[in-house]
Amino acid sequence: MLPPRLVTLDDAPALAALLRENRGFLAPYEPHREESFYTEAGQRTRIADGLAGHTAGTGVPLVVLGPDGEVAGQITLSGLVRGPLQSAVVGYWVAQRYTRQGLAAAALAHVVRLAFDELGLHRLEAGTLVDNVASQAVLARNGFQRYGLAPRYLHVGGRWQDHVLFQVLNEAMEEPTAVSTGPG
Repeated sequence: MLPPRLVTLDDAPALAALLRENRGFLAPYEPHREESFYTEAGQRTRIADGLAGHTAGTGVPLVVLGPDGEVAGQITLSGLVRGPLQSAVVGYWVAQRYTRQGLAAAALAHVVRLAFDELGLHRLEAGTLVDNVASQAVLARNGFQRYGLAPRYLHVGGRWQDHVLFQVLNEAMEEPTAVSTGPG
């Protein structure tokens, strides 16, 4: 399987088409989106914001690739925090026609290696709706462990819904000798 790659502005048409095609499939798992989200212009804005976060060091927006190198979904590290936390949140989705092919699990495995080996993070976090057992299985296959429940965590499907919280720790990371907290 092809590893995910950094999203580009050229991905806007493919992402917009994929999101429109999968709107019903993704709706139970996603917050309400404005109509502009499903347009090429809306995706260009979203991509530009993600790339700005990448430049600032607060995120890594990637596209999941299908068997022929086509855009099949997205996987993103966001909320990247340095200092004593060294953590980020991972979120992902794959179009319905690519489910049950191992794309999400392979993309997540790549992102875990990227986060730990290249970015030097200590921890990754992910959350799923309580009944999203498919996503929970993807997380478990990649070493994520359930550590809690966040009541009424996100507004999804027209209501505030509970989320199961997962994390994976970089067990290979050595204890830092000192953490810089800035001047002073």
